[in-house]
Amino acid sequence: MSALALLAVPLAASAATVEESVRELQQAWEQVNYKTPAKEREKRFEALATRAHQVSESFAGRAEPLVWEGIILSSWAGEKGGLGALPLVKQAKGLYESAIQIDGAALEGSAYNSLGVLYYKVPGWPLGFGDKAKARELLQKALTINPKGIDPNYFYADFLVQTDEPQKAVPYLEKALQAPGRAGRQIADEGRRAEVSALLAKVKGQ
Repeated sequence: MSALALLAVPLAASAATVEESVRELQQAWEQVNYKTPAKEREKRFEALATRAHQVSESFAGRAEPLVWEGIILSSWAGEKGGLGALPLVKQAKGLYESAIQIDGAALEGSAYNSLGVLYYKVPGWPLGFGDKAKARELLQKALTINPKGIDPNYFYADFLVQTDEPQKAVPYLEKALQAPGRAGRQIADEGRRAEVSALLAKVKGQ
């Protein structure tokens, strides 16, 4: 069964453990984010968000499903764009904060990383809650938890580029390219490495 086909499977028919359920969400997200045509992604993320919420409710008190529900909502918001995306990112923010309260180290600190990304990508007051100083604090916390990970190194580098510190981003991008592969996350690793390489080429070409 493909990861996208999982979206149509009733929750009761899916995996019984939180680890397996989160793995299904990861695989479905990878397919939508990296393998689905751009014009179809918003609708796919919307459907996946419904399933992610079911998983979060089924495993109340666990941080991992909250993190992935937040990631999926954030990705949906990214595809939606504009002011209409703000309610989604605010909801994702709350999910990451709840996950951190439960277990900030879950999924190698992904809640800190993902929340940090929101803080530097979302507009600041009065439209949104964006805050570059808060973003830096959260992204650095994620790096402390997972210093060799591809995602925390990539997103901290992206943050540095966005805040006009591109040369400081280079070592983090190089470390991201050297990050060890993640079991069962080949599609995500391949897609992220392509993003890392593109950003590194951009920075070095400046």
